Amino acid sequence: MTGWPEDPADATTPVANSTAAVERLAANAPSLERLDARVSVCRACPRLVEWRERVAVEKRAAFRDEPYWGRPIPGWGDPRARILVLGLAPAAHGGNRTGRIFTGDRSGDWLFAALHRAGLARLATSERAGDGQHLTDVRIAAAVRCAPPANAPTPEERDTCRPWLVRELEFLRPRLAVIVVLGGFAWAALWPALVAAGYDVPARRGRFGHLSEVELPGGVLVLGSFHPSQQNTFTGKLTEPMLDAVFNRAKSAAGDPDAEADPGTRP
Repeated sequence: MTGWPEDPADATTPVANSTAAVERLAANAPSLERLDARVSVCRACPRLVEWRERVAVEKRAAFRDEPYWGRPIPGWGDPRARILVLGLAPAAHGGNRTGRIFTGDRSGDWLFAALHRAGLARLATSERAGDGQHLTDVRIAAAVRCAPPANAPTPEERDTCRPWLVRELEFLRPRLAVIVVLGGFAWAALWPALVAAGYDVPARRGRFGHLSEVELPGGVLVLGSFHPSQQNTFTGKLTEPMLDAVFNRAKSAAGDPDAEADPGTRP
């Protein structure tokens, strides 16, 4: 492996080279950490592999002197999170460069600043792996784990990647209370993953919208938010107060992370 900061994989990590291998390696991942490692070396989608690796060699001029990660981006954050933030896919010169989801691009700047204002992130910025950023009670993931050309995964690529999200949802289930979904693509991708992970999903769940809410019968709240893309933030479709409202609602719905702890085990 590369020796990259926060790299979860090593030379023994199995590599998925097909849809069937993704299904198998996701389903039998013994821990969230091992799942992250397997995600980070996946090679199941030829178009995405070619694109992410080509971008990592050609680079953007502003980053020509920086190394690029050039691999899939696993979920990142608190392994016992009560809030999961789900986006579309890594950016070619963001996560695909830095090795951390929503890191190193303008969308990530907005997201991490909002998490910091909500008291869920140590720093207001996320610049690179190993920069000291830390999330409390939050984990961030993407519906598709590789940077796609034109930010547009194909339906086949979305479906091939789904087992990684399914297994992640299974590991998070004991404490998961809120899923914040950034954008319509992630909203559509989430529901079949929830079903496959064994969550009870209502037949009627409404349309995606900013601050749209669906409460699952098991108690998990699915909360929609416009994606913090430059298209949305530059035009004013998404503002800082709007994004703050999402995470304030998520934090309130998630409740006190210590409330379920055994009183005898609290410091």
